Amino acid sequence: MPDSSTSSAAQPSRRTLLAAGAGVTAGVTAALAAGSPASARAAVPSDAGLRALVSRMSLEEKVGQLFVMRVYGHSATDPDQADVDANLKEIGVRTAAELIAKYRVGGVIYFAWAHNTRDPHQIAELSDGIQRASLELERGLPVLISTDQEHGAVARIGAPATLFPGAMAIGAGGSRSDARALGRISGTELRAMGVRQDYAPDADVNVDPANPVIGVRSFGSEPDAVAALVAAEVAGYQGAGVAACAKHFPGHGDTAVDSHTGLPVITHSRAEWEELDAPPFRAAIAAGVDVVMTAHLVVPALDDSGDPATLSRPILTGLLREELGYDGVVVTDSLAMEGVRVKYGDDRVPVLALKAGVDQLLNPPDLDLAWHAVLTAVRDGELTEARLDESILRVLRLKARLGLFRSAATPPHGVDRAVGTRAHLAAADRIAERTTTLLADDSGLLPLSRRRTPRLLVVGADPASPTGTTGPPTGVLAAALGELGFAATALSTGTAPTAAGVARAVAAAADADAVVAVTYNVTANSAQITLVRELAATGRPVVAVAVRNPYDVAHLADADAVLASYGWTDVEVRAAARVVAGRVRPRGRLPVPVMRADDPATVLLPVGHGLSYRS
Repeated sequence: MPDSSTSSAAQPSRRTLLAAGAGVTAGVTAALAAGSPASARAAVPSDAGLRALVSRMSLEEKVGQLFVMRVYGHSATDPDQADVDANLKEIGVRTAAELIAKYRVGGVIYFAWAHNTRDPHQIAELSDGIQRASLELERGLPVLISTDQEHGAVARIGAPATLFPGAMAIGAGGSRSDARALGRISGTELRAMGVRQDYAPDADVNVDPANPVIGVRSFGSEPDAVAALVAAEVAGYQGAGVAACAKHFPGHGDTAVDSHTGLPVITHSRAEWEELDAPPFRAAIAAGVDVVMTAHLVVPALDDSGDPATLSRPILTGLLREELGYDGVVVTDSLAMEGVRVKYGDDRVPVLALKAGVDQLLNPPDLDLAWHAVLTAVRDGELTEARLDESILRVLRLKARLGLFRSAATPPHGVDRAVGTRAHLAAADRIAERTTTLLADDSGLLPLSRRRTPRLLVVGADPASPTGTTGPPTGVLAAALGELGFAATALSTGTAPTAAGVARAVAAAADADAVVAVTYNVTANSAQITLVRELAATGRPVVAVAVRNPYDVAHLADADAVLASYGWTDVEVRAAARVVAGRVRPRGRLPVPVMRADDPATVLLPVGHGLSYRS
């Protein structure tokens, strides 16, 4: 690994290392680049050149290229001591630079909990440091840096970067143009921070309201509508020079089990799969999606072996590659998830995934075990080196299309020019306004009037921010209503309000002209129902804002009006405030049906339902 004590005078210049690409990378760039370098995706080395590059790799380097790994720390070479300790405990290295030197990993994934994403400038510096660490090595290659930036409920990078509504909100807006703009803007900002692969969009069709893992991460329950928005978002991201990823193949939208903690079984027939699950993935492939992510779930109609799709050759090679004609990169969902670890040990999972047709092995729980398992499988003949070469070539093609062989640098000035700009933030606000959905308002309460209801109490749930940079929702909503001319007070009662909390809210309502109640994942036995009922009993009008699942409305018969924001990040909550205040009209339409609480087989509100104001 590079000697950090070497003087700066002895080091190659940063420009030489990152813009040209050190060693063999520079040679590949000079010899193989074709076409105009005007765009990141234009300077693509020839396949013959990439094959030559693969042929010069050692077996150990080849194995490393297949892995995408987490690493703790805000810096590639100088993380905080707590992150050094975490890296030593989990990976056996101190830093990202050591990870790359030891295992030659082809990719790194960023997480907020791993302290990779403190702020945009730090992220850019980390990305730059990771690329430098790799390109300083003999036969060093650029690293494909990735993250989960779905927006809404799943986002790893927070403010001041631009945050958009999540997928179900975009589904409620129904605009392919908005989905494309989201991908373009988010991709532009990710690229400026050195993140070139985003595990988005979610292509699952959420047909189960009780789905514990997808839910609002899906664009909706209608396959064709989901397909159109998936294709649009793919086009947006990839037009900005970031690889999009359609997930979770063959479809995770109809399960009551979270694959993080168990192994779901999808009981769809082959015909049902074709009708419900396949259309978004077909649309993504037709749109040229760079990456498809696998799901850790069993689909007996597609493979009756009992193996999860991640390890299923009939699903990944037979169905995805041969029947659907996909020849891009296939990445596993995280190999640390329980769904892929139920049947096989952590040493077998990566080998079986490669045999099934996977190209990238994401975030194994024990990298050293997984890395050596693949190495041993090749040496013992269970995997051929030619099989590894197929996947490495796909990964290198992707890196080439993204322009990483031409320049892997992440210049700091790019952050200021692209991340969280006024234009980007304004676009996110406009898109959010088109997604807020008015689900119920029998009495015509909304919009609230500053003259008739000047004093507002905002109570309810304050779920944790997905990024740690937004919220709390009650405070954000109260502040936004205050900016719109109301005197608004926030009182957090949590997702499971106690009797004492309900009593405090009822007492506070005495000094308000109307109450806005924030709800989150209301179920039949939720104390949030009691909160809304008791507030309504005070005689004050109650507006409920469901900040995650629109299904909450089925349990909120005591509310005078119900809005769905589909998310609890600031951009979604502020948009809801503008709708409540009448600054904008509600325009969203349900992208999923809401079933009756007392009869889950009967539709309460159909797909497409959405009210607006009478005047």
